[in-house]
Formats: sequence, C-alpha cells, structure tokens
Amino acid sequence: MSLDVTRTGLHPHEARQRLEHARASRLAQAQALDESGRGADDPLLSDQKNAMKQILDEIAEAFARLEDGTYGTCLVCAKPIPAERLEILPYTRHCVTCRLSSS
Repeated sequence: MSLDVTRTGLHPHEARQRLEHARASRLAQAQALDESGRGADDPLLSDQKNAMKQILDEIAEAFARLEDGTYGTCLVCAKPIPAERLEILPYTRHCVTCRLSSS
C-alpha cells in the first residue's frame, strides 16, 4: 500500500525526503551532544540524549507508517493529518486536535 496523496497532500517521495532530513538533523544533534565534552553524569545532557532518542524512534515509526500506507493518518481519530503539519513535523502521529486533547 502506498501513501494516499489526496488525503495528506504530500507525495510519498516528498514525505520520505522530509523524514530523511529530520533523521539526519537529529543524528547530527545527537553527535554534537556526544562531542560536547560534558560529563556523562550531567542530567541535562542525559535528558537531551533521551529526547533525541525518542524523536529518532518516532522518525523510524513514521518510516514504517510510510511503508504500510498509514503515514499522514492520525493514530487517534484516523483522519488525515494536514499537509502543513506534516511539513513542519513530518514524524507526527497525531492531528493537532488529538495532540492537544491528549496533553
């Protein structure tokens, strides 16, 4: 199954490029954290590394959704996620309404 361009407004190739860019950016940030010279016992460094790992996991999940044809569909309400939201946050799992209601 492939990404339904009419539901998301994004072409599968464009979605993949956005996800690849997000992954490369986060990997570069993670490397910069590793090279920061701060000690491993620094709680801020630990929190930043954990946040980066979580985002990288979300990006991996988004690649899987792209492959199985569910990319761009909110995991809560099953409605299409607006293309504008996917452009800003290509690995998002939720539409704004569902994200705000779960906060």
